[in-house]
Amino acid sequence: MFQEAWRHLIRNRGSVIGMIFLIVLVVAALISPIVFDYEKDVIGQNMSERLLSPGLAHWFGTDEFGRDLFARVIYGARYSLIIGVGSVFLGLIVGTLLGSLAGFYGGLTDSIIMRGVDIFYSIPNIMTAVVIVSLLGTSTVNLMIALAFSCASSFARIVRAAVMTIRDQEYVESSYAMGLPTWKIILKHILPNCLSPIIVQITLQIGTTIISASSLSFLGIGVPAPAPEWGALLSAGRSHIRDASYMCIIPGFAIMLTVLALNLLGDGLRDALDPKMKK
Repeated sequence: MFQEAWRHLIRNRGSVIGMIFLIVLVVAALISPIVFDYEKDVIGQNMSERLLSPGLAHWFGTDEFGRDLFARVIYGARYSLIIGVGSVFLGLIVGTLLGSLAGFYGGLTDSIIMRGVDIFYSIPNIMTAVVIVSLLGTSTVNLMIALAFSCASSFARIVRAAVMTIRDQEYVESSYAMGLPTWKIILKHILPNCLSPIIVQITLQIGTTIISASSLSFLGIGVPAPAPEWGALLSAGRSHIRDASYMCIIPGFAIMLTVLALNLLGDGLRDALDPKMKK
């Protein structure tokens, strides 16, 4: 199935472009500690070169402290990608567990779990994250935990719907007749058949989480300074938007292109894994 899905995926130009951009971004983020010295190139200040426009010496220009914006944007990709992927996979684990239990058992178990999920789902993601970060304190780990809550509610609803369509299939009933325990039936026979919507949701949710993380950093309650997270770079550049607009434009484009690439890949995966969902 995945070989056939891969063939469909690479025929989609949008998903290929998104995949190539993401591969380049991930490689750049991985090698950034080798190429740049964090203390000198990323957070080191050089006031004699402050607010230089983009040029050969500094491809993206410099900020108000003379720090090279190209080094900060490339290094900042590490924070955005780690937060996006980490939050989504934390939410995936919790949401898959809750959704599997709700969808498989139904009845009172389903009602209790899903009403709790609905409460979190009805609250805006940013509001939930602001409260959690305010309680736990500002740090990268706490930001990931806060954003994982909103991811978990989305995954729980998707997994529950998928499990409910599969639990009455004949092979599941045969597994019961063979005496397999419930946890093994869920892990071995049900969840593998729910992978298509989960994979698509992972791709799209990472993009949403990157935007949320950048928004929180822009408000000053995300990744603490002087870490060059993209939202923090936007926040620092807004005071120089008239005389050094590149300080806002470049980090903004980094966020936009990354989320666009993830959405293109997600749309391609959706069409490849589930052709019935094509527009």
